[in-house]
Amino acid sequence: MRQRGWKELDVIFVSGDAYIDHPSFGVPLLARWLESHRFRVGIIAQPDWRSKEPFMTLGRPRLFFAVAAGAMDSMVSHYTPARKLRHDDAYTPGNRHGARPNRATTVYTYRLKEAFKDVPVVIGGIEASLRRFAHYDFWENKVRRSILFDAKADLLIYGMAERALLEVASRMRDREQLAEIRDVRGTAFHCSSYDAGGCVTLPSFEEVTTSKEQFAEAFRLAYLQQNPWSGRTVLQQHGNRQLVCNPPAFPLAEGEMDAVYALPFEKAPHPAYLQAIPAWEQIKTSITSHRGCFGGCSFCAITMHQGKTIQSRSQSSILAEISALTRKSWFRGSISDIGGPTANMYGLSCGNPDAMKKCLRESCLFPKICTNLHTSDSAATALLQAARSLAGVRHTAVSSGVRPDLLEKQPAYFRELVGHHVSGLLKIAPEHLVDRVTDIMRKPGKKSFETFLAQFRAESDRLGKRQYVVPYLISGHPGCTLADMLELALTLKKMGMTVEQVQDFTPTPGTIATCMFHSGIDPMTGAPVYTATSDREKGLQKSLLLWHLPTERAKVLEALKELGREGERGLLLDSGPAGGRHPAVPQRKNFVTKKTR
Repeated sequence: MRQRGWKELDVIFVSGDAYIDHPSFGVPLLARWLESHRFRVGIIAQPDWRSKEPFMTLGRPRLFFAVAAGAMDSMVSHYTPARKLRHDDAYTPGNRHGARPNRATTVYTYRLKEAFKDVPVVIGGIEASLRRFAHYDFWENKVRRSILFDAKADLLIYGMAERALLEVASRMRDREQLAEIRDVRGTAFHCSSYDAGGCVTLPSFEEVTTSKEQFAEAFRLAYLQQNPWSGRTVLQQHGNRQLVCNPPAFPLAEGEMDAVYALPFEKAPHPAYLQAIPAWEQIKTSITSHRGCFGGCSFCAITMHQGKTIQSRSQSSILAEISALTRKSWFRGSISDIGGPTANMYGLSCGNPDAMKKCLRESCLFPKICTNLHTSDSAATALLQAARSLAGVRHTAVSSGVRPDLLEKQPAYFRELVGHHVSGLLKIAPEHLVDRVTDIMRKPGKKSFETFLAQFRAESDRLGKRQYVVPYLISGHPGCTLADMLELALTLKKMGMTVEQVQDFTPTPGTIATCMFHSGIDPMTGAPVYTATSDREKGLQKSLLLWHLPTERAKVLEALKELGREGERGLLLDSGPAGGRHPAVPQRKNFVTKKTR
C-alpha cells in the first residue's frame, strides 16, 4: 500500500486458506477480478481468530470486507465422516491443522464486526453459499438457520461470484449504501419484511426444524429455483426476520470466462510462506477448462453452487494459459489436468435455448440423456490434441473425472483420452454398482460402468498400454443397505478390482442426498429413503468394500453374520477374484484415493 501510495483499500478479503495466487482458488481469483476493474484490494489469509487485531492489519476498507471460509466448508476441513478431528489441512503451509476455526465464516465476521462495527461484511464461498437457507448440520445433528443470521453479515453472495461481487462493489463505489442494494442476482440478505409477490416462500426455519416433511419440501422448492432464467426470488422466515434469496446470477459467456482466466496470476503461493502447501502442489499445473456440471448427482452440491450450465473457455484462452505455464521455472513439462467438475463436458450445451430457460430437470443425463443436450465431442477432442502439441509440453493428463454414459456418445474424445491423456490411471466415479442405489444417486448404474470398462480395457490393449481405471465409490449413501454393499463388493471382486480407500458419505449442506439423510425422504419425488445413520452400520458398509485388508476382516465377518450370509464368506474372503482374473486391473495396487465432494 505504501509503495502504491494507497492510504486505504476498497475491499479487503479475509480467507481461511493460505494465499495462493492461482485461479483454482476463489479468493485470489475474485481479488484479481476486482483489481482488474480498478479496485484497490487486499487479502488477509488465515488470520488468528482469537483476537480482533489480526483482522485490523490492513486497516479499514472504504467499501466492505469480503469473507470466505476457504475452498472447503470449514467443518469438512476439520472433521472426518465419523466426526473425528482431522490432523492435516491441505490448504495450509506445512499441511498444518488448526489454521482456521470451526465455522470460519461466522467467526471471521464476528471479529470484523468487533474491530470495525460500522464496516459492511459480505460473506461468500462454498461454506456461505450452501448454508444460505436453513440447513441440516451433520456435525451438530440439527437444523441450523441461514448462515446470514448466525454470522450477522450484511450480504451473502452465493455461487460463482464474479458478476455479483463486481456489481455490488461498483454500486458502492458510486456511493450507494450496501443496505440499499437488494436486487443483485446471486445474493441473499435479511430484512424485517419483504413483498412476497412473485416470490417462492419456503416453509419457515421453525417449521423445517420441527418437521422433516417440511424440511424436504423447503429443499425441493429452493432447488427448483436454480435455473438462472426461470428461478424466482426465494423467501424463508426466521423468527421475526425474513431471509431473501435473489435468483442465481447468469452464467459467464465464453469471452467473460476468458477474461477471468487471463488475469495476471502468479500461479504460486505468496513468497512469505516457507513450507509447502499440499493443495498447490496438487493443482499447480492443472488447467480449468470449464465450470458447471449437468450430471445432477444427488450427493453433489454443484447445482446449488456453480449451476448445471457448462461455462467453457475458448481453446485459445486455455492454450495461452498452458503456454504461460511452460515458462515457469518450476514447470517440468507435464500438465496434471485439463478439465472441470466433469472433464468430458467441455464445450457442451443445451441445443434448445427456449427449453433451457424453463428446464426443471435435476440432470441432463439421468434417468436418460436429454434429447436437447448437445453432446458433440469435437471441441473437447480438438482441445486435447492442441494442448499436447504445444512447445514445452511433454504430457497432458486428464485427471478430472469423466462420465462414462456421456462418453458413449463421444467416441473421438474417448480415443484421444485413452490414447494420450491417461497417466496410467483414469478416474471414473460409478459411486456404486447396484442399480437401485445408483438410481437414488442419479448415476448411470452397473451396465454403463461395465460397458465403459470393457471398452477402456480393449482400447488400452489395442494400443499396448498398461492403463487402469480408478473407480470412486461411496459407502453409507442414502438408499444403500448393508446387503447392497455386499452385492457391490462381490461385483467388484468378479471384475478383479479391489479398493483400499472408500469415501464414506458425508452429509454436507446443499445436496439432495443430505436432505435424504436427515429427512428420510427423497425431496424431488417424495419417496421414503432408507438411510444408514449409525456409525456402526456406516462402518460395516465401508468395511465390506475393504474386505481384502486384514484390519477389516472382523467387521466383514460381523456384516456377513448380520445379513445371515455367513455361507458366502468364501466368495468374498478367498484370495482370488470370483469369476476369474481380470488382468487390466491388478489387485495388488491401491487405485482409489479419498475424494472431497
